[in-house]
Amino acid sequence: MTIEKPAPAPKDVITFAKKHRIEIQDAQKILTQFGDDRKNADKAARRIAA
Repeated sequence: MTIEKPAPAPKDVITFAKKHRIEIQDAQKILTQFGDDRKNADKAARRIAA
């Protein structure tokens, strides 16, 4: 049994990408993978941005 996470809203993806200075496509992948888990999503974005 898998729990599917809803896709993030487009505005949220753009805001997340700008916050971490990463590509929108990367932000979309991260938010799709981590969903509402912002702590781990932020960690993943920092790894890409570095």
